[in-house]
Amino acid sequence: MAHVVCEPCRDCKYTDCVVVCPMECFYEDGSMLYIDPTECIDCQACIPECPVEAIFQDFDVPAEWTHYLALNAERSAALIAASEGHITEKREPKVGPGCQKRT
Repeated sequence: MAHVVCEPCRDCKYTDCVVVCPMECFYEDGSMLYIDPTECIDCQACIPECPVEAIFQDFDVPAEWTHYLALNAERSAALIAASEGHITEKREPKVGPGCQKRT
């Protein structure tokens, strides 16, 4: 099993989750974060840290966002292959127009 970053992270990229990941399996591009499903150990540490509630266990992804399962796998693999996008430290958030941080 693995965790998946979904739609609420698109153009609303907070990095609170990456600092608690014991496997350092987060990657990013200009739009959002991704979790490498081959490295994720399903520890769930990232879920409560996400201020926009974008991270789900793979079996619990809402139906309208199931395409993010493949997207996380594809984008993390591409970023790994390109030796870019690995993120392990908190950064300033990218807050786009549709960003809705929970209170």
